[in-house]
Amino acid sequence: MINNDNTIALAGMFQAAYMIQEIANTGNTDQTAFEASINSILKIEWNATEDIYGGIEGVKLGLDLLGDLFSKENKQRDMEIARYVLGIVYLEKKLRKNKTLDDKLMAGIDRACGQAEAFGAMHENVIANLADVYAETISTIEPKIMVSGDPTYLTNSHYSNKIRALLLALMRSTILWLQKDGSRWHLILQRKKVIEKAKLVKRAL
Repeated sequence: MINNDNTIALAGMFQAAYMIQEIANTGNTDQTAFEASINSILKIEWNATEDIYGGIEGVKLGLDLLGDLFSKENKQRDMEIARYVLGIVYLEKKLRKNKTLDDKLMAGIDRACGQAEAFGAMHENVIANLADVYAETISTIEPKIMVSGDPTYLTNSHYSNKIRALLLALMRSTILWLQKDGSRWHLILQRKKVIEKAKLVKRAL
């Protein structure tokens, strides 16, 4: 069933995937959305789903993307974003079956939370730490997510760390989406309902 909670989480997924694409190709992205996605990794306690993103406005970019899901005008862009999303959804299943790796992931996030409390979530060292957590856990699962883009950014640690941290944020939102009864069939068979729900959620802004 498509509801507000899994729609917000899905927006978080597409938002992270879109920013991965943007940074990989241009080195830039929306800073407000970036901060919301990174902070979602570090949010351990919350009351409502939107709290994870600092409120619904934290996934505004993602809701906009869902509202324009797989448009004819942006088909190539959208298919690449969908590849990142579906790739992480697939890896989540494998992660769930590997308790050792899952425990290592959670321990890494706990360390990052402590570091963020000391330096702030947007500190370059925190982003680098989150990137390392992704590289040492999720990135070890096959098949690896292959990010396409400009080598100028993909080979620069400043940008590649942001990309890996966003891949971790994408996994975080994916886990939340599944916890809230999200299903890949929503993306395959119920796109129209997803788009309609995203527009309804956005009206709360």
